[in-house]
Amino acid sequence: MSGQVAERTSGGISGSDAGSLESLCRRMAGDAKAAARKMAVTSGASRNRWLRNAARALRERSAEIVEANAKDIAAAPGYGLSAAAIDRLRLDAKRIDGIAGALEEVAALPDPVGEVISGGRRPNGLEVSQVRVPLGVIFMIYESRPNVTVDAAALCIKSGNAAILRGGKEALHSNKALHRILADELAACGLPEHAIQLVPTTDREAVGILLGLPQFIDLAIPRGGESLIRRVAAEAKMPVMKHYQGICTVYVDSAADAAMATRIIVNAKAQRPGVCNAAETLLVHRAIAPGFLPAAAKALAEAGVELRGDEAARAIVPSMVPAKVEDWDTEFLDKILAVGVVDSIDDAIEHIARHGSAHTESIVTNDVAAARRFVAEVDSSAVMVNASTRFNDGGELGLGAEIGISTDKYHARGPCGLRELTSSKWIVLGDGQVRD
Repeated sequence: MSGQVAERTSGGISGSDAGSLESLCRRMAGDAKAAARKMAVTSGASRNRWLRNAARALRERSAEIVEANAKDIAAAPGYGLSAAAIDRLRLDAKRIDGIAGALEEVAALPDPVGEVISGGRRPNGLEVSQVRVPLGVIFMIYESRPNVTVDAAALCIKSGNAAILRGGKEALHSNKALHRILADELAACGLPEHAIQLVPTTDREAVGILLGLPQFIDLAIPRGGESLIRRVAAEAKMPVMKHYQGICTVYVDSAADAAMATRIIVNAKAQRPGVCNAAETLLVHRAIAPGFLPAAAKALAEAGVELRGDEAARAIVPSMVPAKVEDWDTEFLDKILAVGVVDSIDDAIEHIARHGSAHTESIVTNDVAAARRFVAEVDSSAVMVNASTRFNDGGELGLGAEIGISTDKYHARGPCGLRELTSSKWIVLGDGQVRD
């Protein structure tokens, strides 16, 4: 077992006296559990004050963040990061201001803690209510992008939880600087010092140890590539909020408006192809395909998209690359789109059930009955009608912010915001009632 240790980070833990990696992780988890009990009784005003103070501190100490980030940028080529990945890693004053602004936006959102979900007066006089409460301790594992450190901390604190954050090695110096600034503002706002902790080591074994501590950690949230998410799901002893892939489909029905469908598929594929809610598959009803596909293919090509078509699609647009069997099950995360022609809405729904990832699907149609059927039968976390798949996003759907998208059916599904970081408890008020 590694005895790797790390420097003290504000609000974190001293590695110099923590002993082994396992004792380091257990101490962090125990501290988080204790902090979560205190967080559960903090006021919304104190949590909002921390969000605003942390935003101010990020702006005031931006030079400190940029200096730390420069170390990560210098080391990035050695980790094999692409130019695009290095750009996502980079922080400057403008990006830091945007990150700080996101904290202020979270502060302006309604407080989910204490919200009454349901309730009423029972015939025997008992006053019953179901109330939102924090989940407890949330372990967030993510890769590369340092802004996630701030986003995750903000959503966890706003929802009354304690957070253990574990970023990727590529952003270690940036994450330490961000965490230090966030943690420095906790005490002044009356929040416990261990409400936000950053795992101070890049040792992968630390993740496994923490995932094995369900007595302290209530929820794990992996955010990154499929291999990371599958590892967390396999090793976690506590619930995991996740999605593995975003194999999202746009189905153009026989009753679709062709111009609308073209706009939607170009946006769904090309507006930001490297994200989980970008379209990876286009299915077109055979009745509309001859008139629709040539113009759509031209628009997609102008957007730089490579089309991989089945035999029927290539008969209409011969310039398409022949689709391979595995293309229908691939999250390209690039300007590549698998294109197929189907005989009916039944075939489209069956294709999605067989090859989709239950993330986001869209139907383009002017047939209300077809739209209703698609919405009812497609079993995904979000189903769009005449809209881009790119709208499956917390901000776009009115959550204000999200910590990720879940394709699971238990507890939370779709974009997960503040309410999805809460549980509930039943509160029963009586005046001496006993059960017969």
